[in-house]
Amino acid sequence: MTTFDWRECSAPLFDDLDSRGLEHWRILLQQQLHQRFDENPHGDIARWMEALATLPAIPAVTADLNRSAISLSTDKPLPPDKAEKLEQGLRGLMPWRKGPFEFFGTYIDTEWRSDWKWDRVSPYLSDLSGRQILDVGCGSGYHCWRMLGEGASRVIGIDPGLLFLFQFLSVKGYISPEQRIDLLPIRVEDLPPKLEAFDTTFSMGVLYHRRSPLDHLLELKDTLRPGGELVLETLIVDGPEGYSLMPEDRYGRMRNVWFLPSCDTLLRWLDRTGFRNARVVDVTETTIEEQRSTDWMRFQSLRDFLDPDDPTQTVEGYPGPKRATVVADKP
Repeated sequence: MTTFDWRECSAPLFDDLDSRGLEHWRILLQQQLHQRFDENPHGDIARWMEALATLPAIPAVTADLNRSAISLSTDKPLPPDKAEKLEQGLRGLMPWRKGPFEFFGTYIDTEWRSDWKWDRVSPYLSDLSGRQILDVGCGSGYHCWRMLGEGASRVIGIDPGLLFLFQFLSVKGYISPEQRIDLLPIRVEDLPPKLEAFDTTFSMGVLYHRRSPLDHLLELKDTLRPGGELVLETLIVDGPEGYSLMPEDRYGRMRNVWFLPSCDTLLRWLDRTGFRNARVVDVTETTIEEQRSTDWMRFQSLRDFLDPDDPTQTVEGYPGPKRATVVADKP
């Protein structure tokens, strides 16, 4: 089986952690990645590695991280044979859920228009220049690239989905290895307790998957330095303070959906877990234009998860998806 050389891939990050006095995290990470890739490797790693190997070498790449689509370009159009190999390799990493991306003229229309979320959230963020940033549940790293484009000093995304890692590497492989951005295939509970290493922590689309939402908020607070900023986006429902919806089984055919709070309940949760100055900066209904099936994600999507006779409700009869973004500070 083709193996993934996580040691070489992670070496610059490990050096950086040591230089910042985070050797204890580096040691823990090495143990976790050894277990993930050496002791119990995923059966699809060889296929994903083959897809990466198919991507052609392209010199003099320019990356634009501040456009709707994370864009890679070069001075001259790709020859047809290289363009064909590029698309072949990228399609070997399907399905693409978070994006969009553009690789030298090949546009990846992902399931989610993640740029729309970024456009809603970014006006309310502190200046990201020079900040150490953690993105929890980062998917393929689309928002991580946007954070780097805003001038962040270091961006670390975490998501246990291994396909996301290889999608991320397909982008990073064309960009200077000195870029201070990494994606780690771990969960937030795999981080050391009381890490306090980040100026800004994002958690977008994670809270409703947590059986204990208050514990998740405490985990997020532990990642932040004193004075750090939390950016939290989650599904919510309308209702008074104290109200939250707990689905009987699935919500929009999603498993592991536990609590959908009202905005006032969410603010109370943040207050009770020790955050300060929590404020709702955006509430938006998710539409079938923002989340949909595409040629790069051919499975069912939001349209299939809504009641065909009443698209304001899920197929289970719950209120349709509405998302709120909250920004809060750690004292």
